[in-house]
Amino acid sequence: MAEYKKFTEDMIKTHTILIPNMLPIHFKLIIEIMKQLGYKMELLENDSRSVVDEGLKNVHNDACYPALLVIGQFMDALKSGKYDVDKTALLITQTGGGCRASNYIHLLRKAVERNFPQVPVVSLNFSGLEKDSAFKITPSIFIKLLYAVLYGDLLMTCYNKCRAYEANKGESAKMLEKWQNDLGEMFRSGKKYTSTKKVYREILDDFGSIKLTDEKKIKVGIVGEIYVKYSPLANNHLEDFLLSEGCEPVVPSLLEFIMYTVTDTFNNARLYDTKNMKTHIYELVYKLLYSKQKELIKIMKEHGKFEPLHDFEHLRSLADKYINQGVVMGEGWLIPAEMAALAQSGVENIICAQPFGCLPNHIVAKGMSRAIKEDNPNANIVAIDYDPGATRVNQENRIKLMLINAKR
Repeated sequence: MAEYKKFTEDMIKTHTILIPNMLPIHFKLIIEIMKQLGYKMELLENDSRSVVDEGLKNVHNDACYPALLVIGQFMDALKSGKYDVDKTALLITQTGGGCRASNYIHLLRKAVERNFPQVPVVSLNFSGLEKDSAFKITPSIFIKLLYAVLYGDLLMTCYNKCRAYEANKGESAKMLEKWQNDLGEMFRSGKKYTSTKKVYREILDDFGSIKLTDEKKIKVGIVGEIYVKYSPLANNHLEDFLLSEGCEPVVPSLLEFIMYTVTDTFNNARLYDTKNMKTHIYELVYKLLYSKQKELIKIMKEHGKFEPLHDFEHLRSLADKYINQGVVMGEGWLIPAEMAALAQSGVENIICAQPFGCLPNHIVAKGMSRAIKEDNPNANIVAIDYDPGATRVNQENRIKLMLINAKR
């Protein structure tokens, strides 16, 4: 097995860790947590065509589009001259499942070895895939990251709702920036961020104070592969496009995906009779996550101005109508469950954003859409493929056709 540059304890003080921009709101909060622990991190925002070109230079075009973009964004940043490559590290997530995403890190290390062999690549995973890195996720760090996800989901939900209807343009963005700064300070100081109920209500009240118009807009849900679903780089700024077309984008929470990956462990243990200590730990983690989700949903319902997040147990029951919860390759059963939940809640127009050739997601998204439409006759579902050869014009024209049907 080839040797690669490892991230050591000494590098925590000397190196800047670059992070690909998948979830701008959430990742900015996570960076503040890691800063408090002594890490220096920076969220990459380079999204020009050169990112795709660098990806194509370093990754075979049969590889997953998210892999191509993430690696391209890293290589473009390292070649920009903005960073001291002798004091820079790269961080990438690993799912640990059957998805090609588990191989991103090996593709990235090959690209780095060819161009910048002195740059270490750090794995962020909860599956124990790499145990020799100085970058560790302890239980206390996990709890802080959970709060970042919860706050990020609430900010994303409120922001998407308000910016679609704001009477004074830019007011929602200013409120979002205020709360990102406030929460960042909470995480840095170690104070108050665990007072979730109080903070949730303050966020809801602040966004609820934004003056909105009484326009009737088409709500468009966005589901699909996690990177293309959330990353503006991957989906060609899909949310901004929908806003420009007079729509309200509705994006399911990140916590749903996290809970989906946790339930995979004990679902598989039940299906294949392989229960062990790890299974029981994941069951306890799930109970914690679900209790935190229910707390947030309860407060959002009490407040009344914003649509609450999908209850995860309700998602699981919806999935059981269409597909077995043992289907866990890629985003698996979560995609049809989210589509059904959106349709039930009145978000009948749904875009399923997929990397071209992402077989598991094509099966569970396109394959299940007909069954979902049979139960929800007004559901208007369109699958949009994203890859280096797909033109933005074609993608947006397909969405415009969907919106014409919605207006009818």
